[in-house]
Amino acid sequence: MAASTSVSEYLIVVVSLLAISAVRSAVASIHTYHRDPFREVGSSYLVSGGSEGIVASTNATSFIQFQNITFLRSRAAADHHPIVSHSSGLVQVVLFEAADRDNIGGSPYGGQRSICCTADLAKLEGCKQGEVIRIPSANDNNWPIVLNVHFSGRHMATHLKNTKIQITKTGMYNLFFISCDPELKGMTLSGRTVWKNPDGYLPGRMAPLMKFYVIMSLAYVLLCVIWFVQYVRFSDDVLHLQHWITIVIALGLFETSLWYFEYAHFNNTGTRPVGITTWVVTIGAIRKTLSRLLILCVSMGYGVVRPTLGGFTAKVMLLGFTYFLASELLNITEYVGTINDISGRARVFLVLPEALLDAFLILWIFTSLSKTLEQLQVKRSSVKLDIYRKFSNALAVTVIASVAWIGYEVYFKATDPFNERWQRGWIISAFWDILALLLLCVICYLWAPSQSSQRYAYSEKGDEDEEEAQTLFSATPKGDINLVKLERRDSGEGTHDFDEEDEEESKRE
Repeated sequence: MAASTSVSEYLIVVVSLLAISAVRSAVASIHTYHRDPFREVGSSYLVSGGSEGIVASTNATSFIQFQNITFLRSRAAADHHPIVSHSSGLVQVVLFEAADRDNIGGSPYGGQRSICCTADLAKLEGCKQGEVIRIPSANDNNWPIVLNVHFSGRHMATHLKNTKIQITKTGMYNLFFISCDPELKGMTLSGRTVWKNPDGYLPGRMAPLMKFYVIMSLAYVLLCVIWFVQYVRFSDDVLHLQHWITIVIALGLFETSLWYFEYAHFNNTGTRPVGITTWVVTIGAIRKTLSRLLILCVSMGYGVVRPTLGGFTAKVMLLGFTYFLASELLNITEYVGTINDISGRARVFLVLPEALLDAFLILWIFTSLSKTLEQLQVKRSSVKLDIYRKFSNALAVTVIASVAWIGYEVYFKATDPFNERWQRGWIISAFWDILALLLLCVICYLWAPSQSSQRYAYSEKGDEDEEEAQTLFSATPKGDINLVKLERRDSGEGTHDFDEEDEEESKRE
């Protein structure tokens, strides 16, 4: 009862916190730069200041604000200019919406595109040599926005005035700090920018995920309550397999709750602490690993046709440990410290190990499941066979849905290289959480704790078709039971089974 009380208290706390936080959360993210070096790209030097989806607002609640932006050049670059000089170097701050990306830069004679205005482009397009090429947007002549910051004399540093730019059009916005002056090579950037959406600091693509994880947490709470009631009610008949299902449900609830609070903290403060996010992704990696191992163990007939995994235990443990490492590295790369709405390129390389492990797991699961079904058919265990057939059907549907969604995800990302469909991007990751929950619900339904749970457990005695035997005895008069036994003796069945049936019949009488 102490365990049930503690779990109940935890569920109440989680539901209460979710409800309170969902009612009101403090109102995008803060990008901090600490001596970030300018890298050479073609004839220009630049630093990416961020890329986020921002929802427009009419009451000035959506904006990008520059705070304490400082550019620092080398002493050698500063000494190349007179002591008294109004402009001894130019840095430009370029902000544009993804739809206007072709309005930055130009291409002389149809060749390679250049960000900076060259002598040829100055003649062709009338731009000013040594500055960023800017073509006014067809929708708003003020966009893209270019802010000029000049170095003066031999000063090594220059500052951008604290500026706030209002966002009146919903879109994916990109910020770059650019210099076309080769003498400014080696320059660094410090300061920060604040990106604000109407409802908070979360980037546009992440904002829907906060509400999504509220719904997912409540769904896990509901599943946890239903399962826990059955778990306590039939605690004497609980199988080892059902203990593992309980752990996976608890981890799912814990993970979705942590994701919500992580996004809520991000939304309130504009920062994403490494420690909090690392804990969240670690719990998620553990949950994903145990979920896959649970499905594998069920497919191998653990606790149903075999008492242990036997010689496969070490292999299953090794696979689980490898999968955990691959998932943890991928999630840390994708989420820890990530603010921008564009995923890093490193993710592409880390997806491959997890994808290969998933493919191997699917192959092993279906191979084991096929063997388990064969064993159940040979033993004529109709109840267990029916459960495993339903389970195999659910797995088949899950795999088909996964393959179809992977195809859609590839198509979605291939046709949207500049993240212009960022408002729907959250669905890509949300689908996998929904699919995992649905499959877990199916497993909970098939292996729910009940008074007949032990009928599904492994037994050293022969697995007879008990359901059909009970139906036969109940439909046959008492006087004809001996005839049934006689026929079974004539068919060559052992007397040991008959003794068991005698004992069972005597108990009925």
